[in-house]
Amino acid sequence: MRDLLDKFKGCILGGAAGDALGYPVEFLKMDEIIEEYGREGIKEYKLYNGKALVSDDTQMTMYTICGLLKGYTRFATRGIMGDWVEYVHRAYQDWRYTQFKSYGQPLELGSCWLLNIQDMYSCRAPGNTCLSALETSKAGKTYSPINNSMGCGGVMRVAPIGLYLPKHLQSIEDVDRIGAEVAAITHGNPLAYIPAAALVHIIARATSSEEDLEFIIKEARTVVGKMFADKEGVDIFELFLDKAVALAHEDINDLDAICELGEGWLGLEALSIAVYCAVKYQDDFEKALQVAVNHDGDSDSTGAITGNILGAYHGVSAIPDKFLENLELKDILDELISDLYNDCPINEYEIKDVKWKDKYIMGTYGKK
Repeated sequence: MRDLLDKFKGCILGGAAGDALGYPVEFLKMDEIIEEYGREGIKEYKLYNGKALVSDDTQMTMYTICGLLKGYTRFATRGIMGDWVEYVHRAYQDWRYTQFKSYGQPLELGSCWLLNIQDMYSCRAPGNTCLSALETSKAGKTYSPINNSMGCGGVMRVAPIGLYLPKHLQSIEDVDRIGAEVAAITHGNPLAYIPAAALVHIIARATSSEEDLEFIIKEARTVVGKMFADKEGVDIFELFLDKAVALAHEDINDLDAICELGEGWLGLEALSIAVYCAVKYQDDFEKALQVAVNHDGDSDSTGAITGNILGAYHGVSAIPDKFLENLELKDILDELISDLYNDCPINEYEIKDVKWKDKYIMGTYGKK
Protein backbone atom coordinates (compact mmCIF):
# COMPACT_ATOMS: atom_id res chain seq x y z
CA MET A 1 0.00 0.00 0.00
CA ARG A 2 1.23 3.47 -0.79
CA ASP A 3 2.61 5.64 1.99
CA LEU A 4 -0.17 7.10 4.13
CA LEU A 5 1.16 10.64 3.81
CA ASP A 6 1.10 10.22 0.02
CA LYS A 7 -2.60 9.38 0.29
CA PHE A 8 -3.34 12.29 2.63
CA LYS A 9 -1.72 14.60 0.09
CA GLY A 10 -3.52 12.92 -2.79
CA CYS A 11 -6.92 13.28 -1.17
CA ILE A 12 -6.68 16.96 -0.22
CA LEU A 13 -4.65 18.19 -3.20
CA GLY A 14 -6.71 16.02 -5.55
CA GLY A 15 -9.86 17.61 -4.23
CA ALA A 16 -8.39 21.09 -4.65
CA ALA A 17 -7.33 20.21 -8.21
CA GLY A 18 -10.81 19.06 -9.18
CA ASP A 19 -12.26 22.14 -7.56
CA ALA A 20 -9.88 24.47 -9.43
CA LEU A 21 -10.51 22.77 -12.78
CA GLY A 22 -14.27 22.99 -12.37
CA TYR A 23 -14.55 26.42 -10.75
CA PRO A 24 -14.46 28.48 -14.01
CA VAL A 25 -17.34 26.46 -15.51
CA GLU A 26 -19.46 25.92 -12.40
CA PHE A 27 -22.44 27.89 -13.66
CA LEU A 28 -22.10 27.13 -17.38
CA LYS A 29 -24.16 24.73 -19.46
CA MET A 30 -22.22 22.18 -21.49
CA ASP A 31 -22.85 23.99 -24.77
CA GLU A 32 -21.41 27.14 -23.19
CA ILE A 33 -18.38 25.21 -21.95
CA ILE A 34 -17.81 23.81 -25.45
CA GLU A 35 -18.17 27.25 -27.01
CA GLU A 36 -15.48 28.65 -24.71
CA TYR A 37 -13.10 25.71 -24.35
CA GLY A 38 -13.66 23.48 -27.38
CA ARG A 39 -15.48 20.25 -28.15
CA GLU A 40 -13.96 18.31 -25.26
CA GLY A 41 -14.63 21.06 -22.75
CA ILE A 42 -12.22 22.44 -20.18
CA LYS A 43 -9.11 20.25 -19.88
CA GLU A 44 -6.52 22.56 -18.36
CA TYR A 45 -6.58 25.11 -15.58
CA LYS A 46 -7.87 28.55 -16.40
CA LEU A 47 -5.37 30.83 -14.68
CA TYR A 48 -6.13 34.15 -13.02
CA ASN A 49 -2.97 36.18 -12.45
CA GLY A 50 -1.04 32.94 -12.80
CA LYS A 51 -3.14 30.96 -10.31
CA ALA A 52 -5.76 28.23 -10.65
CA LEU A 53 -8.35 29.50 -8.20
CA VAL A 54 -10.17 27.24 -5.76
CA SER A 55 -13.73 27.77 -4.59
CA ASP A 56 -15.53 27.63 -1.26
CA ASP A 57 -15.29 23.82 -1.51
CA THR A 58 -11.54 23.85 -0.84
CA GLN A 59 -11.78 26.75 1.58
CA MET A 60 -14.28 24.87 3.76
CA THR A 61 -12.24 21.67 3.49
CA MET A 62 -9.30 23.60 4.92
CA TYR A 63 -11.44 24.84 7.78
CA THR A 64 -12.60 21.27 8.42
CA ILE A 65 -8.95 20.35 8.98
CA CYS A 66 -8.41 23.30 11.27
CA GLY A 67 -11.48 22.43 13.35
CA LEU A 68 -10.45 18.80 13.76
CA LEU A 69 -6.95 19.72 14.85
CA LYS A 70 -8.12 22.40 17.27
CA GLY A 71 -10.44 19.85 18.86
CA TYR A 72 -7.81 17.17 19.37
CA THR A 73 -5.22 19.71 20.52
CA ARG A 74 -7.59 20.71 23.31
CA PHE A 75 -7.84 17.06 24.35
CA ALA A 76 -4.08 16.57 24.18
CA THR A 77 -3.36 19.64 26.30
CA ARG A 78 -6.37 19.68 28.63
CA GLY A 79 -7.44 16.05 28.82
CA ILE A 80 -10.99 16.99 27.84
CA MET A 81 -12.72 18.14 24.70
CA GLY A 82 -16.19 18.73 23.34
CA ASP A 83 -17.74 16.92 20.42
CA TRP A 84 -15.65 16.85 17.23
CA VAL A 85 -18.51 18.49 15.37
CA GLU A 86 -18.49 21.44 17.76
CA TYR A 87 -14.94 22.40 16.80
CA VAL A 88 -15.61 22.05 13.08
CA HIS A 89 -18.73 24.18 13.44
CA ARG A 90 -16.69 26.93 15.08
CA ALA A 91 -14.16 26.69 12.27
CA TYR A 92 -16.93 27.08 9.68
CA GLN A 93 -18.09 30.20 11.45
CA ASP A 94 -14.54 31.52 11.04
CA TRP A 95 -14.77 30.68 7.32
CA ARG A 96 -18.03 32.62 7.09
CA TYR A 97 -16.23 35.61 8.62
CA THR A 98 -13.87 35.66 5.63
CA GLN A 99 -16.80 35.90 3.24
CA PHE A 100 -18.07 39.17 4.76
CA LYS A 101 -15.10 40.80 6.47
CA SER A 102 -11.87 42.29 5.20
CA TYR A 103 -8.44 40.94 5.99
CA GLY A 104 -6.80 42.65 8.95
CA GLN A 105 -9.86 43.37 11.06
CA PRO A 106 -9.56 42.45 14.78
CA LEU A 107 -10.11 38.77 15.55
CA GLU A 108 -11.04 36.92 18.72
CA LEU A 109 -8.24 35.02 20.44
CA GLY A 110 -8.34 31.32 19.64
CA SER A 111 -9.83 31.55 16.16
CA CYS A 112 -8.52 29.39 13.30
CA TRP A 113 -5.09 30.51 12.17
CA LEU A 114 -6.38 30.49 8.59
CA LEU A 115 -8.00 33.81 9.44
CA ASN A 116 -4.49 35.29 9.42
CA ILE A 117 -3.95 34.37 5.76
CA GLN A 118 -4.92 37.21 3.44
CA ASP A 119 -5.62 34.96 0.45
CA MET A 120 -8.32 33.14 2.43
CA TYR A 121 -10.44 36.30 2.28
CA SER A 122 -11.89 35.51 -1.13
CA CYS A 123 -15.57 35.07 -1.87
CA ARG A 124 -15.79 32.24 -4.41
CA ALA A 125 -19.50 31.69 -5.00
CA PRO A 126 -20.17 30.37 -1.47
CA GLY A 127 -23.36 28.39 -1.02
CA ASN A 128 -26.25 30.40 0.36
CA THR A 129 -27.28 27.47 2.55
CA CYS A 130 -23.88 27.35 4.21
CA LEU A 131 -23.82 31.08 4.77
CA SER A 132 -27.34 31.30 6.19
CA ALA A 133 -26.94 28.23 8.38
CA LEU A 134 -23.80 29.67 9.95
CA GLU A 135 -25.35 33.03 10.83
CA THR A 136 -26.06 31.97 14.41
CA SER A 137 -24.26 29.84 16.98
CA LYS A 138 -26.76 27.01 16.50
CA ALA A 139 -25.48 24.01 14.57
CA GLY A 140 -27.80 21.66 12.75
CA LYS A 141 -27.85 18.00 13.79
CA THR A 142 -29.00 14.86 12.00
CA TYR A 143 -31.58 14.45 14.79
CA SER A 144 -32.38 18.17 14.94
CA PRO A 145 -31.95 19.64 11.45
CA ILE A 146 -31.51 23.36 10.93
CA ASN A 147 -33.19 23.22 7.50
CA ASN A 148 -34.26 20.70 4.86
CA SER A 149 -31.50 21.42 2.33
CA MET A 150 -30.34 18.59 0.09
CA GLY A 151 -27.49 20.66 -1.38
CA CYS A 152 -23.95 19.38 -1.92
CA GLY A 153 -22.40 21.94 0.44
CA GLY A 154 -22.23 19.31 3.16
CA VAL A 155 -20.49 16.52 1.27
CA MET A 156 -17.91 18.59 -0.60
CA ARG A 157 -15.97 19.54 2.58
CA VAL A 158 -15.84 16.37 4.71
CA ALA A 159 -12.98 14.37 3.16
CA PRO A 160 -10.47 15.23 5.95
CA ILE A 161 -12.69 13.40 8.44
CA GLY A 162 -12.08 10.14 6.59
CA LEU A 163 -8.34 10.75 6.67
CA TYR A 164 -7.95 11.83 10.28
CA LEU A 165 -10.56 10.30 12.55
CA PRO A 166 -9.99 6.56 11.98
CA LYS A 167 -7.05 6.66 14.39
CA HIS A 168 -9.05 8.55 17.01
CA LEU A 169 -12.36 6.68 16.93
CA GLN A 170 -13.11 3.03 17.64
CA SER A 171 -15.03 2.06 14.51
CA ILE A 172 -15.54 3.09 10.91
CA GLU A 173 -19.22 3.62 11.74
CA ASP A 174 -18.22 6.23 14.32
CA VAL A 175 -16.14 8.00 11.67
CA ASP A 176 -18.99 7.86 9.14
CA ARG A 177 -21.40 9.31 11.68
CA ILE A 178 -19.14 12.29 12.34
CA GLY A 179 -19.09 12.87 8.58
CA ALA A 180 -22.87 12.98 8.55
CA GLU A 181 -23.05 15.29 11.57
CA VAL A 182 -20.51 17.70 10.10
CA ALA A 183 -22.58 17.93 6.92
CA ALA A 184 -25.75 18.37 8.99
CA ILE A 185 -24.29 21.49 10.59
CA THR A 186 -25.59 23.31 7.53
CA HIS A 187 -27.61 20.77 5.51
CA GLY A 188 -30.48 19.04 7.25
CA ASN A 189 -31.98 16.67 4.70
CA PRO A 190 -30.82 13.04 4.96
CA LEU A 191 -29.97 13.09 1.24
CA ALA A 192 -27.39 15.77 2.04
CA TYR A 193 -25.72 14.20 5.08
CA ILE A 194 -25.98 10.48 4.20
CA PRO A 195 -23.77 11.02 1.10
CA ALA A 196 -21.27 12.84 3.35
CA ALA A 197 -21.09 9.78 5.60
CA ALA A 198 -20.55 7.61 2.53
CA LEU A 199 -17.73 9.80 1.21
CA VAL A 200 -16.01 9.74 4.58
CA HIS A 201 -16.26 5.94 4.57
CA ILE A 202 -14.81 5.74 1.06
CA ILE A 203 -11.89 8.03 1.99
CA ALA A 204 -11.15 6.17 5.21
CA ARG A 205 -11.10 2.78 3.51
CA ALA A 206 -9.26 4.02 0.41
CA THR A 207 -6.36 5.19 2.58
CA SER A 208 -6.19 2.16 4.86
CA SER A 209 -7.00 -0.95 2.83
CA GLU A 210 -5.88 -2.81 -0.26
CA GLU A 211 -9.45 -3.40 -1.41
CA ASP A 212 -10.60 -2.51 -4.92
CA LEU A 213 -12.21 0.91 -5.21
CA GLU A 214 -15.51 -0.49 -6.40
CA PHE A 215 -15.60 -2.86 -3.42
CA ILE A 216 -14.99 0.09 -1.08
CA ILE A 217 -17.82 2.08 -2.64
CA LYS A 218 -20.23 -0.83 -2.37
CA GLU A 219 -19.18 -1.34 1.23
CA ALA A 220 -19.86 2.34 1.96
CA ARG A 221 -23.30 2.02 0.39
CA THR A 222 -24.11 -0.99 2.60
CA VAL A 223 -22.66 0.24 5.89
CA VAL A 224 -24.04 3.76 5.64
CA GLY A 225 -27.36 2.51 4.32
CA LYS A 226 -27.79 0.33 7.41
CA MET A 227 -26.64 3.11 9.70
CA PHE A 228 -29.35 5.44 8.44
CA ALA A 229 -31.97 2.80 7.63
CA ASP A 230 -34.60 4.76 9.55
CA LYS A 231 -34.06 7.96 7.56
CA GLU A 232 -36.30 8.97 4.69
CA GLY A 233 -34.51 8.74 1.37
CA VAL A 234 -31.94 6.11 2.29
CA ASP A 235 -33.37 3.83 -0.40
CA ILE A 236 -32.79 6.59 -2.95
CA PHE A 237 -29.20 6.94 -1.73
CA GLU A 238 -28.61 3.22 -2.24
CA LEU A 239 -30.25 3.31 -5.66
CA PHE A 240 -28.11 6.21 -6.87
CA LEU A 241 -24.82 4.67 -5.76
CA ASP A 242 -25.75 1.38 -7.39
CA LYS A 243 -26.68 3.25 -10.55
CA ALA A 244 -23.43 5.22 -10.60
CA VAL A 245 -21.34 2.05 -10.38
CA ALA A 246 -23.48 0.27 -12.98
CA LEU A 247 -23.22 3.19 -15.43
CA ALA A 248 -19.43 3.13 -15.09
CA HIS A 249 -19.48 -0.34 -16.66
CA GLU A 250 -21.86 0.49 -19.49
CA ASP A 251 -20.93 1.54 -23.00
CA ILE A 252 -22.45 4.98 -22.61
CA ASN A 253 -21.40 8.53 -23.36
CA ASP A 254 -20.06 10.17 -20.21
CA LEU A 255 -22.30 13.20 -20.50
CA ASP A 256 -25.37 11.00 -20.93
CA ALA A 257 -24.38 8.97 -17.88
CA ILE A 258 -23.92 12.08 -15.78
CA CYS A 259 -27.28 13.43 -16.94
CA GLU A 260 -28.89 10.27 -15.56
CA LEU A 261 -27.35 11.04 -12.16
CA GLY A 262 -28.23 14.73 -12.06
CA GLU A 263 -26.25 17.96 -12.16
CA GLY A 264 -24.42 17.77 -8.87
CA TRP A 265 -26.17 20.60 -7.07
CA LEU A 266 -27.60 18.11 -4.58
CA GLY A 267 -25.39 16.11 -2.25
CA LEU A 268 -26.52 12.74 -3.57
CA GLU A 269 -26.03 13.83 -7.18
CA ALA A 270 -22.54 15.20 -6.52
CA LEU A 271 -21.37 12.02 -4.81
CA SER A 272 -22.94 9.79 -7.48
CA ILE A 273 -21.30 11.69 -10.33
CA ALA A 274 -17.95 11.51 -8.55
CA VAL A 275 -18.39 7.77 -7.96
CA TYR A 276 -19.17 7.25 -11.65
CA CYS A 277 -16.06 9.17 -12.73
CA ALA A 278 -13.80 7.55 -10.14
CA VAL A 279 -14.88 4.00 -10.96
CA LYS A 280 -14.84 4.41 -14.75
CA TYR A 281 -11.50 6.21 -14.86
CA GLN A 282 -9.91 4.97 -11.66
CA ASP A 283 -6.49 4.60 -13.30
CA ASP A 284 -6.58 7.92 -15.14
CA PHE A 285 -6.80 10.82 -12.70
CA GLU A 286 -6.70 13.47 -15.42
CA LYS A 287 -9.54 11.94 -17.45
CA ALA A 288 -11.64 11.40 -14.33
CA LEU A 289 -11.37 15.08 -13.39
CA GLN A 290 -12.13 16.24 -16.91
CA VAL A 291 -15.27 14.12 -17.11
CA ALA A 292 -16.28 15.18 -13.60
CA VAL A 293 -16.34 18.89 -14.42
CA ASN A 294 -17.63 18.96 -18.00
CA HIS A 295 -21.40 18.90 -17.60
CA ASP A 296 -24.30 21.24 -16.94
CA GLY A 297 -24.08 21.26 -13.16
CA ASP A 298 -21.96 21.99 -10.09
CA SER A 299 -18.63 21.34 -11.75
CA ASP A 300 -16.31 22.40 -8.95
CA SER A 301 -18.00 20.17 -6.36
CA THR A 302 -18.18 17.09 -8.57
CA GLY A 303 -14.56 17.68 -9.56
CA ALA A 304 -13.49 18.14 -5.94
CA ILE A 305 -15.16 14.95 -4.71
CA THR A 306 -13.76 12.94 -7.61
CA GLY A 307 -10.29 14.27 -6.80
CA ASN A 308 -10.75 13.44 -3.11
CA ILE A 309 -11.66 9.83 -3.90
CA LEU A 310 -8.98 9.05 -6.48
CA GLY A 311 -6.35 11.02 -4.60
CA ALA A 312 -7.02 9.02 -1.45
CA TYR A 313 -7.06 5.77 -3.39
CA HIS A 314 -3.87 6.25 -5.44
CA GLY A 315 -1.95 8.94 -3.58
CA VAL A 316 -0.55 12.24 -4.79
CA SER A 317 1.83 10.47 -7.17
CA ALA A 318 -1.17 9.73 -9.42
CA ILE A 319 -1.91 13.44 -9.87
CA PRO A 320 -0.25 14.95 -12.96
CA ASP A 321 2.17 17.75 -12.12
CA LYS A 322 0.15 20.23 -14.15
CA PHE A 323 -2.65 19.95 -11.59
CA LEU A 324 -0.30 20.75 -8.72
CA GLU A 325 1.49 23.64 -10.39
CA ASN A 326 -0.13 27.06 -10.09
CA LEU A 327 -2.73 25.70 -7.65
CA GLU A 328 -3.93 28.50 -5.40
CA LEU A 329 -3.14 28.16 -1.68
CA LYS A 330 -0.94 25.11 -2.31
CA ASP A 331 1.61 26.12 0.33
CA ILE A 332 -1.13 26.47 2.94
CA LEU A 333 -2.72 23.21 1.82
CA ASP A 334 0.65 21.44 2.15
CA GLU A 335 1.05 22.78 5.68
CA LEU A 336 -2.44 21.69 6.70
CA ILE A 337 -1.91 18.22 5.23
CA SER A 338 1.35 17.85 7.13
CA ASP A 339 -0.36 18.86 10.37
CA LEU A 340 -3.27 16.49 9.74
CA TYR A 341 -0.89 13.61 9.08
CA ASN A 342 1.62 14.28 11.89
CA ASP A 343 -1.07 15.24 14.42
CA CYS A 344 -0.72 17.13 17.68
CA PRO A 345 2.87 16.94 19.02
CA ILE A 346 2.20 18.59 22.39
CA ASN A 347 0.53 17.47 25.62
CA GLU A 348 -0.71 18.85 28.92
CA TYR A 349 2.71 18.57 30.54
CA GLU A 350 4.93 20.24 27.98
CA ILE A 351 4.41 22.47 24.97
CA LYS A 352 7.68 22.37 23.08
CA ASP A 353 6.19 22.98 19.64
CA VAL A 354 5.48 26.71 19.75
CA LYS A 355 4.35 26.74 16.13
CA TRP A 356 1.61 24.20 16.85
CA LYS A 357 0.55 26.18 19.92
CA ASP A 358 0.31 29.33 17.81
CA LYS A 359 -1.79 27.49 15.24
CA TYR A 360 -4.22 25.37 17.19
CA ILE A 361 -4.38 26.94 20.64
CA MET A 362 -3.75 30.65 20.23
CA GLY A 363 -4.74 31.01 16.57
CA THR A 364 -2.02 33.59 16.06
CA TYR A 365 0.17 31.77 13.53
CA GLY A 366 0.76 33.82 10.39
CA LYS A 367 -0.55 37.01 11.98
CA LYS A 368 1.23 40.13 10.80
